[in-house]
Amino acid sequence: MAAETQSTVELSSYRGKNVLVTGAGGFIGSHLAEACTALGASVTAMVRYNSSSSWGMLERAPKDVLARMRIVAGDIQDSDFVASVVAGQDIVFHLAALIAIPYSYVAPRSYVRTNVEGTLNVLEAARRSGARVVHTSTSEVYGTALRVPIDEAHPLQGQSPYSASKIGADKLAESYFLSFGVPVVTVRPFNTFGPRQSARAFIPTVISQALTRDVVELGSLDPERDMTYVSDTVDGFLHAGLATGIDGEVINLGTGATSSIGAIAGRILELMQRDIPIVQKAERVRPAASEVLKLVSDNRKALRTMGWTPRTSLDDGLLKTIEYVGAHLGEFRSGYTV
Repeated sequence: MAAETQSTVELSSYRGKNVLVTGAGGFIGSHLAEACTALGASVTAMVRYNSSSSWGMLERAPKDVLARMRIVAGDIQDSDFVASVVAGQDIVFHLAALIAIPYSYVAPRSYVRTNVEGTLNVLEAARRSGARVVHTSTSEVYGTALRVPIDEAHPLQGQSPYSASKIGADKLAESYFLSFGVPVVTVRPFNTFGPRQSARAFIPTVISQALTRDVVELGSLDPERDMTYVSDTVDGFLHAGLATGIDGEVINLGTGATSSIGAIAGRILELMQRDIPIVQKAERVRPAASEVLKLVSDNRKALRTMGWTPRTSLDDGLLKTIEYVGAHLGEFRSGYTV
């Protein structure tokens, strides 16, 4: 396998490139915009317009890095706005999306408008401008594993309105490559975690509850997840932006290892030295047919085509996340499920 690995991706090649990050106010997007800026790219960071003029998690980036970005606020659903920010870009990292699975049960139409139509807007703008697109998928599109590890040829299963909207977006990206030759690659992160992630995700909610309560309340403890630290996921995006020969491809970004929600929560409590119970709450449990029971990546294609492999251990990533949540505890509303 090592002999087949493409190792020609030089991240220093980002210097001087015009790069757009949609969804730059989000968890992964903020880290990616920061990383591109640090590499010397001319970064346009697109955040969602809001009345408070908040930049979301992007505000957590170092001030000297933010000063070197162009930050624009708008809506991914507005095709005219999207076309205006895509124009002149060399690479578009498309991360803007609605991602909370529980909220997709409540407002599924919003997911179609944001995730499907928003992706259409990006692809159409790239078709007209000639920009390269790195489109963000999710391991949720695979549904409960029919075989493990999950490779990119695994069937897609829309087990939630969220995953169905992302399947639609992924297929649009495929169609724009096959129909129009748009240089687009789809990266499919498995469960990413780390600093800046909200309590919507289970790792920060376990940490924030453990810091403020005498019990940790979660949904189902049995599902198994492939947890990737955010710096590794960002590195995968960066490789995808420059690697050659991968247009039209789908590439998994994951560790290839899996643990249950309950086991990971238990490990967090051990690292925090907190001896408190973990309780399953009915209101946090997904509908039975919607729950994805096992996600574990086959990441060999990422190594073979881009030279990418994760480097951060689960414990190291958890310790960094525990430190971050502890330093920003007032921002976490761990009692909420969406």
